[in-house]
Formats: sequence, C-alpha cells, structure tokens
Amino acid sequence: MDQLIFATNNQHKVDEIRVVLGDLFAISTLKEAGIDIDIPEPHDKLEANATEKSLTIHQLTGKNCFSEDTGLEVTSLNGEPGVKSARYAGEERSFDANIDKLLDKLSSLPNREARFRTVISLILNGREIQFEGICEGTIIKDRRGGHGFGYDPVFVPAGSDKTFAEMSLEEKSQFSHRKKAITKMIAFLKEQK
Repeated sequence: MDQLIFATNNQHKVDEIRVVLGDLFAISTLKEAGIDIDIPEPHDKLEANATEKSLTIHQLTGKNCFSEDTGLEVTSLNGEPGVKSARYAGEERSFDANIDKLLDKLSSLPNREARFRTVISLILNGREIQFEGICEGTIIKDRRGGHGFGYDPVFVPAGSDKTFAEMSLEEKSQFSHRKKAITKMIAFLKEQK
C-alpha cells in the first residue's frame, strides 16, 4: 500500500497516531506531502468535518488519505464543547482559554462526566469509510500535568487517576479515543491486503 496522507496540521495528533501505528503503516502529514492548506471545519458534526478534510485532500492529490475530528463531550453541558472543542473560547484556538471556559461552566455543576470522541474518515481507492473511538472520563477542577494538548490537563480517563497531561504518549495510548478509532482503521486496512 502507498503511504497514507494524514490530513492534519496538528503535530500532537500525528505523534499520537504514529505511536499507535508503529511500523504497521507509513503515514505522511500534509507538510510532509508538500500540502500547505488549512482545511475548514464548517460542520456541526464530527463525522461531517472528518469527511470534509479527507475529501479535500483526496480531491487535491488523488491519493489514499485519512483525517479525523475529535470533540470533548461533557454530559452536564449537553455535549459541549463537542464539535467546537478547538474553538470553544474563540477562533484563536487557545487551549488555556478553552479550559478556563469549560471549568467556569462546570463550576456549579455536580456531574463532571465527559468523553472524548474521535471520528476518522478514511478514503481508500476512492471510497470513504468511517471509524469511531470513545474514551469515557471526568473533568477535574484544576489542571494537572505538562504533557499532551487541548483539554488533557483536566481530563481523567475512566480507569486511571492521572490526567492525560500527566501521562506519556504510551500511557495515554492505553485509554485514547484516537487509538480506539485508529485500531479499527488498522484492522480494516489489514483486511484489504
């Protein structure tokens, strides 16, 4: 199989996915593929945004590719920030501002259950297939840890007492929503061989 292009400019996501893939499949980022675009995420569903990104790259290159969209869905906030996770506090995509807004909205609410949900859109030989991964957990009241990105400092996955930001990439991979979705994609790709 040719290399898969991963339709993202987010190096954190690339690092996470490469840990999961190991040497099973080679991926190239947009930058590595010589593509310099910022693909919009105009839709109100993770599935539609993932499709938008993979279709854009497939139409541009004609090559097999995949993309993902991930959202943090907080139960007591009716699924917020969800599809708006990266821009929750505004278009500048500030991790700190997003966390501040989230903690402020949760400050008086007893239920702090949340989940990360990833949707991957794979375009293989012109056909799209989607894969979903979910990680259940809770939002804590104060930031902990210096690793990761996004909401990692305030998210503790079910089955752990550490935030994602307190974990190495390998530790995070044991719980990761992204890993669960990628594992499904790997299984599918192996079936195509």
